[in-house]
Amino acid sequence: MKHEFRAGFACLVGRPNAGKSTLTNAMVGHKVAITSSKPQTTRHTIRGIATTERAQLILVDTPGLHKPRTLLGERLNDLVRETLLEVDVIGFCLPADQRIGPGDGFIARELVELQQARKARPVVAIATKSDRVDKQRLAEHLIAIDRLGEWAAIVPCSATRGDQVEEVTEVLASYLPVSPQLYPDGVLTDEPDVVMVAELVREAALEGVRDELPHSLAVVVEEMLPREGRPAGKPLLDVRVNVFVERQSQKAIIIGKGGTRLREVGTTARQGIEELLGQRVHLDLHVKIAKDWQRDPKQLQRLGF
Repeated sequence: MKHEFRAGFACLVGRPNAGKSTLTNAMVGHKVAITSSKPQTTRHTIRGIATTERAQLILVDTPGLHKPRTLLGERLNDLVRETLLEVDVIGFCLPADQRIGPGDGFIARELVELQQARKARPVVAIATKSDRVDKQRLAEHLIAIDRLGEWAAIVPCSATRGDQVEEVTEVLASYLPVSPQLYPDGVLTDEPDVVMVAELVREAALEGVRDELPHSLAVVVEEMLPREGRPAGKPLLDVRVNVFVERQSQKAIIIGKGGTRLREVGTTARQGIEELLGQRVHLDLHVKIAKDWQRDPKQLQRLGF
């Protein structure tokens, strides 16, 4: 029997640090969303494209839904709600190594409200990080998820170990409309290179920093230009990037003693950028202060929010 091909959009939601970006990368089979141990590190709706023999699943990775404390937080939540109304299926990520808490209840209620306000989108509950718990704890978690709401399906998985990632893709894809492919084979994301470059710099800058910094960090790519006068077959791309923080103390954290930390950030980011673009890169990083930018509408707009 010939299966009808399906294609469409899916959105992964969940409280911050629920494993959405890691799962996106695992399903696509390539890094298209930055991952960090810090919550609320996703800022843009990065699209990853997972194409199988039967379906093409276009994944929209959103910031974690949360109770906002700043104007930036409110705008990120609005971004998530807008995205939820535009996709064909929603994946609700609930990490198995954490008890279901108020944040999960908040999102569950939001999903119910959205379903009541508009034509219901199916919601698949995904128990992420299943490798971090034993079978008994995982069973308890799945029961707790079932009690939290009415879900189209519940699927446990481990994105880091690859357990049941294909099953998650298949279940989400089963709710997509019958459609030809929307993107050609081999396309993994529709994000422009400049956005991916900024994300790679931000991921490197967030590695190992204190809790207050992630929310205060914004990255803007000023320019990406091929260097003139290079020998044939040895191109070099000059990439100039500004890293914005809100306070002098945060600038000192990013730069580190004698500039050691900024050099580490530059090396890590440059390696990721060269892998992304497939060519040598000279990365020029500058750390600047944009005082209280998360609360200032003009600065938010200037920084791309």
